[in-house]
Amino acid sequence: MGVNYYKILQVDRNANDEDLKKAYRKLAMKWHPDKNPDNKTDAEAKFKKISEAYDVLSDPRRRVVYDQLGEEGLNLKMETRSPSGFCSTPTTHASSTRFCINEKSSNELFMELFGFPNPFGGMGNRPDPRAAAYSFSSGGSGDNITASVRHEVGVGSGHRRKGAIIERTLLCSLEELYMGRVKKIKIARDAIDNLGRPTTVEKIVTVDIKPGWKKGTKITFPEVGDQQSRVMPSKLVLTLDEIPHRVFKRDGNDLIATQDITLVEALTGYTVHLTTLNGRNLKIPIDSVVGPTYEEVVMGEGMPIPKEPSRKGNLRIKFNIKFPIELTSEQKVGINQLLTSS
Repeated sequence: MGVNYYKILQVDRNANDEDLKKAYRKLAMKWHPDKNPDNKTDAEAKFKKISEAYDVLSDPRRRVVYDQLGEEGLNLKMETRSPSGFCSTPTTHASSTRFCINEKSSNELFMELFGFPNPFGGMGNRPDPRAAAYSFSSGGSGDNITASVRHEVGVGSGHRRKGAIIERTLLCSLEELYMGRVKKIKIARDAIDNLGRPTTVEKIVTVDIKPGWKKGTKITFPEVGDQQSRVMPSKLVLTLDEIPHRVFKRDGNDLIATQDITLVEALTGYTVHLTTLNGRNLKIPIDSVVGPTYEEVVMGEGMPIPKEPSRKGNLRIKFNIKFPIELTSEQKVGINQLLTSS
């Protein structure tokens, strides 16, 4: 069959229109020459073959010819040219059937993907002079404060596409999740202006963190960035993540603090001193004998409950009892007398 267009697009012979579009989008993004600066010549050749394969397989009539006669059946002698492409008669066998080559297929999809015409052409590899000044611009790297997002702006025909969802992690301290805080983050994305030139659009997003929000909470902003031609504004989804605290560990709405105490303190009494997440000093006397599983519960000193702001979870204090490494004979006798006499 010569060139295997199905293999080039990495689809099977039963692929439908949607399968072909998905495959073309994926490979066009991967092999665009501007995304392969170290191997531009090879990337351009692959890019042309990908466009050629999509042009053939996305046209039902040409696909039938290709499936039956292979690449040779597509080597047609052009007779006339219409606005939609070239109409030809097969030269490899006698037939009165005329086939029209529609060169707009991959170029229109390219316009949707990148926002400007395919500079490398489809069948025949004829570049579009309107696209000579354009190049593909990919997004940069970012963190939880400043994030760079690639956002292609389509200017071709067809319905408006939704911009790609922007997903980011927002790190918060336990203090911020306890008291609540307004944080601002900067979202930067690559775009194309009204003149077709690459540009960067930045937007400051304000996040109102409510007291008691938990790790994994998602905050969605339906529209981020200015409305662009043919592309609906992107949706931003922020997912909260918690920075580990040196004293407290969160368990649902409760806070857990672990105290190191000696065996003597466990047996004779101990006072817990803690600074809360909002800066208050707590003094909690422990009068009970503290065993390995003992837990002191202080009601209402945990995390705020988001749906009931006036209520809080509990503070649970656990203990790590430090046993002596060794005892003298006299100490052993004394402890034995003390414990057996009670």
